[in-house]
Amino acid sequence: MTHARISEALTALVFEPRLPLDEALDTYYAPDYTHRSDGTTMDRAEFAAMVARTRAGITRGTVTVLDELRDGSAYAERHVFEITLADGSTQHREIAVFGTFAEDGRFRHLSETGFSVAPDPAA
Repeated sequence: MTHARISEALTALVFEPRLPLDEALDTYYAPDYTHRSDGTTMDRAEFAAMVARTRAGITRGTVTVLDELRDGSAYAERHVFEITLADGSTQHREIAVFGTFAEDGRFRHLSETGFSVAPDPAA
């Protein structure tokens, strides 16, 4: 069984959205998926609405995985993303993600928190 990876999910959902949103969500997230971000928990429908808003506002982005660990159904990952928004502004954030997989390898639950970081001057 192949397990989902955050970097692949972010690329498909937001940074290079080649699939319709529902198809991308079905690829990476279980039907009973829940998402917790900085203390707020969303069900899959709320998460989908948030992703749709995010998709509309981002013109490009990258994700760099710093650490990633899977142990059975447990998942942990830390990455930095850099995005350019439709208004030309940019964001650089480091995100820590902890979660679980469903039996089919898709994400069942993810909790994330993060903070802004200075852009990499070498990039």
